[in-house]
Amino acid sequence: MEVRIGRRVSRGMLPLLALQTFSEYYRSERKPPVTAALIAANTLIYLRPSFMDTLIPPINQVWFNPHLILKNKDLKRFLLSPFYHIGEPHLVYNMLSLLWKGFQLETSMGSVDFASMVASLLVLSQGVTLMLSKSLLLFFDYERAYYNEYAVGFSGVLFAMKVVLNSQADNYTYVHGVIVPARYAAWAELFLIQLLVPGVSFIGHLGGILAGLLYLKLRSSYSGSNPITFLVRGIADVVRWPLKFLPRRGRITGRGTVGSSRAWRCQMCTYDNNSGSLSVCEMCGTSRGVSGLSSSHRSSRSDVLPLNELRRRRLDRFGR
Repeated sequence: MEVRIGRRVSRGMLPLLALQTFSEYYRSERKPPVTAALIAANTLIYLRPSFMDTLIPPINQVWFNPHLILKNKDLKRFLLSPFYHIGEPHLVYNMLSLLWKGFQLETSMGSVDFASMVASLLVLSQGVTLMLSKSLLLFFDYERAYYNEYAVGFSGVLFAMKVVLNSQADNYTYVHGVIVPARYAAWAELFLIQLLVPGVSFIGHLGGILAGLLYLKLRSSYSGSNPITFLVRGIADVVRWPLKFLPRRGRITGRGTVGSSRAWRCQMCTYDNNSGSLSVCEMCGTSRGVSGLSSSHRSSRSDVLPLNELRRRRLDRFGR
């Protein structure tokens, strides 16, 4: 089944991605916003809607190519290439992986720390991949295989996130049907994916794994606050600042006494009063909060009501 979405023709995988994402966020108590924003950004760039045409560079300007990046000092290729995908299966596979990893990491770390980690892993994975490609050229003359290779996709960052996620794991997990220690799942996936899909970027995935290991090493050895976390927290504070001036939900201003709108049950006649602003029971006139065991706190109205009269009123009230 083909569905046209913007300029793209979906073969049914994008609606499944949307359904899976909505389902995860609907049933989860905590809804990580950074993960959702990353999935939305990658999907929008792939769909390339017409109103964003001038904002999104074409893919031929953002391919990750080590030779062009170093020759032209092209930061656009360096920073934007992870957010581009060459096809619907490529996008959906990466975004489902991001959904699963992002949920676990962001809910455990917090959104600000998670955002700074993703930014760090993106720069590190791209930088390590660039250094590996240049090193292979200098020492082994692998120019055509890696130095002039074109690649896009978020998988390098995902491999780095997998390393961080499983860094303290002691259990086992399945990687494409093979059971391996969770701590080494990224390495197993690196070689299994290369065997199953030979056209993927081996050097990009390897750079992601090494970036994850480098991030863990730097985080354990650096005791100060992460400067990227400080920057992200500052941006979040600026974004939230106008929200402080908006009226809060349920807030009531003005003069007068504001009572609760919740119903309460009379302790004397067990009648449920629907209005929380009443101080006496509508049925028997007993003051609110007075226990049925103490008759000295009843209002004067309830003192003159005999038991038969109370029964009659209740029957009239409920229509029985």
